[in-house]
Amino acid sequence: MSEPVQLANANLVLPDRVLTGRVTIVDGRIAGIAEGDDVPAGALDCRGDLVLPGLVELHTDNLERHIEPRPEVDWPHLPALLAHDAELASTGITTVFDALRVGSIHTGKTGYGEYARKLADELLAARAAGHFKISHFLHLRAEICSETLLAEMAAFGPSDRVGIVSLMDHTPGQRQFRDLTALKTYVAKKRGMSESDFIEHVAHLKTLQQRLGARHEAGAVAEARRYGAVLASHDDTTADQVRVSHDNGVRFAEFPTTQEAAQACRDNGIAVMMGAPNLIRGGSHSGNVAASALARAGLLDIVSSDYVPSALLLSAFRLAALWDDLPRAVACVTVNPARAAGLTDRGALTPGLRGDVIRVARTGDIPLLRGVWSQGHRVA
Repeated sequence: MSEPVQLANANLVLPDRVLTGRVTIVDGRIAGIAEGDDVPAGALDCRGDLVLPGLVELHTDNLERHIEPRPEVDWPHLPALLAHDAELASTGITTVFDALRVGSIHTGKTGYGEYARKLADELLAARAAGHFKISHFLHLRAEICSETLLAEMAAFGPSDRVGIVSLMDHTPGQRQFRDLTALKTYVAKKRGMSESDFIEHVAHLKTLQQRLGARHEAGAVAEARRYGAVLASHDDTTADQVRVSHDNGVRFAEFPTTQEAAQACRDNGIAVMMGAPNLIRGGSHSGNVAASALARAGLLDIVSSDYVPSALLLSAFRLAALWDDLPRAVACVTVNPARAAGLTDRGALTPGLRGDVIRVARTGDIPLLRGVWSQGHRVA
């Protein structure tokens, strides 16, 4: 049992409108919404600030950045987990699906090893011990173009809180890296490759995809079903690729690279997710379709912070300005991702749902986060 929390004299962003009123949270759940600017005894006077549902993040590489802050630097995992959790809370994210890569390469000059099962065990233990401020689930990024995908996925099961499995095929020459120049810029800077190293790297990945790609994709789809996880596609580029995603049972598409693919997703009932950095920067760093173009075309459903946690809240306000519709924009970072991931207990200021809320002021068009509550407990 916890003390009731009341945020009063606020502009509440409800699913269909903005209402001046107060929200009451009792025992971790939203107990009521009341209209009016009065401030009952014991309530927090929000002085007209916005109150939104806590943000829901489906795809973030942020945890990997904390456990490996520089190439080949393995940071102690529990401190990294706690720092990651606190950082997300400080940006208004109250639910996160932590992305962990499964599928490794042990041959060639540019291989990489396994880490997901060990890190997942540490994350789940920290959660069970009550160390986290916010709600954590697992998102397994299934690297189709790898050597050990199915063996690594076999180590997970239905009790591991795997909420999402995304099908990642980073084979050079297609999807995100149709342009090999963009791939070369990315990997050469990250791994310090020479020209010959890069040529060998591309050839090795193409060989792996030809040899194992079909088996890995089918196996990853089956493993997602075994876990009870939602399936996501990644970097769909063509309508044909989207049809395959649909046949696999994909529920949402991460970062489609073309408007053709985004439209095909809409036609096939697949929600479209784009990256907040793309939206804020005005375009993709890989030269793919701009998130704003999809938003203007009515083809954007979900936004992910991707590699900048603080971008998620800012992206909602950029979308609100583009659409002139704050509730619609907020839905892209709250209820829409929650529903896409199969969560029906959060994402909106609705009685009975989790008491995950944030208080936001504005300076010009920039949101200022003034408070974060997870299940009614203030965490930032």
